Amino acid sequence: MVDRFRITLAQLNPIVGDLAGNAGKARKAWEQGRDAGADMVALPEMFITGYNTQDLVMKPVFHSVAIAAVQALAEDCAEGPALAIGGPWVEDDRLYNAYLILKGGKIASKVLKHHLPNETVFDEVRIFDAGPLNGPYSVGNTRVGSPICEDSWHEDVSETLEETGAEFLLIPNGSPYFRNKYDVRLNHMVSRVVETGLPLIYLNMVGGQDDQVFDGATFGLNPGGELAFRMPVFDETVTHVDLERGDAGWRIVPAEIVPQPDEWEQDYRAMVDSLRDYLAKTGFRKVLLGLSGGVDSALVATIAVDALGADNVRCVMLPSEYTSQSSLDDAEAVAKALGVHYDYVPISESRAAVTNTLAPLFDGRAEDITEENIQSRLRGLLLMALSNKFGEMLLTTGNKSEIAVGYATIYGDMNGGYNPIKDLYKTRVFETCRWRNANHRDWMMGPAGEVIRPSIIDKPPSAELREDQKDSDSLPDYPELDAILDILVDQDGAIADCVAAGFDERTAKRVEHLLYISEYKRFQSAPGTRLTPRAFWLDRRYPIVNRWRDPG
Repeated sequence: MVDRFRITLAQLNPIVGDLAGNAGKARKAWEQGRDAGADMVALPEMFITGYNTQDLVMKPVFHSVAIAAVQALAEDCAEGPALAIGGPWVEDDRLYNAYLILKGGKIASKVLKHHLPNETVFDEVRIFDAGPLNGPYSVGNTRVGSPICEDSWHEDVSETLEETGAEFLLIPNGSPYFRNKYDVRLNHMVSRVVETGLPLIYLNMVGGQDDQVFDGATFGLNPGGELAFRMPVFDETVTHVDLERGDAGWRIVPAEIVPQPDEWEQDYRAMVDSLRDYLAKTGFRKVLLGLSGGVDSALVATIAVDALGADNVRCVMLPSEYTSQSSLDDAEAVAKALGVHYDYVPISESRAAVTNTLAPLFDGRAEDITEENIQSRLRGLLLMALSNKFGEMLLTTGNKSEIAVGYATIYGDMNGGYNPIKDLYKTRVFETCRWRNANHRDWMMGPAGEVIRPSIIDKPPSAELREDQKDSDSLPDYPELDAILDILVDQDGAIADCVAAGFDERTAKRVEHLLYISEYKRFQSAPGTRLTPRAFWLDRRYPIVNRWRDPG
């Protein structure tokens, strides 16, 4: 008779701070595992608190209540399979990121995270203490090793577990999405399997938390690195996985390998899910945004409808005397295609009133960017008034290219509570619009087909704050700008790297200067979906006061 071990994997979406709600989700997953005859039910890293908690978990009253919630869950799930759940743990006045194994009405075993990530969005070195190298824990007659997230990216933890008797590896994760992250994870996990000769299950959470999105894609590998199963990206899923023990030890029984969408679909899904969760988890139901007739606001409107449904999205056109008829037509076309509520609020009278008020003070001075910014700030004022009156969160619509070089007006078009395209360069905005026009998925609440007409995508970008204005009047063309920004921001490169890539040194230095002097704007900008490992917020932290410039 073949030995069999069934593990129920709960790829779920916790909410940071919702201890009772997260415990309830864990309990339901445990019930599903119990009913399916599982030996063990597993949840991801720090599931009881939600993740990433940042400094919240250091607050004594918070982590004490979280530990108590796990203890209560252990009592509640005493009769049935073991339940493994991530959460905080305190020992000798030290705070740990722990994986807690609940059996027989108590916390029977605990694993303490050894390697604490201290880069990109993670600051675990300042939050947690490092645990020792752990041995495996027992579930029935089976010994399981659980490197916690970052521990699995280092060979010492898995090798220690194999040497001390672990029969397979179960890795609980809070691993946030960035473009092509799955391939990075898979390569690391194949290395652990090759080094230890053990089957490995990589369990990840899903859902949005502030700027981060957890993409799931839980998978299993058998010795040799063969993929045994893969769960969906981004979807909450509870799956029962079997392992069988033969002469060569445990092997995962092959199961469904859910196809992986391409990077364009995953980026778009991340933007939709992050906005949907940000609204749901902060208590908002509806959004509004300024719809200018340009490509950025058209894409944000489409993401909002796909996330929330047309009935929950208000679009507002706020034209001035510089707004072209084509922009008016394009904005209305997007609103009609998406089926959203559409308001038309001209700002010319308001602008004239402000101009007249300031005229005595500005007498004798030529018009400049001041007058342009008055338009943007009037729009921000009116949109915030609508947000306050109707209880709808204002979305901001600046792309990564503009945010990088400060081509945005603080307290104007930067107003808003969330920005789903904050980490999307302008060149990718264009392509994402084309992708959405050509593709529709069942997780999108908006209509299929062309929702952003080609005239919006193809016309030269313009803020339309003065006569015949084009973005290229102030910035390099976006393909050139984005390529330079990719070197300076995403690759952390130097001016010399830009020159080696074929770009003019003066242009590269100008872009670098704009990047540095715009730090104060980014410091005050709305959070937005993280799509890369160098997103503007926790991934990249620079001083506001900064006189450094690369001499080239």
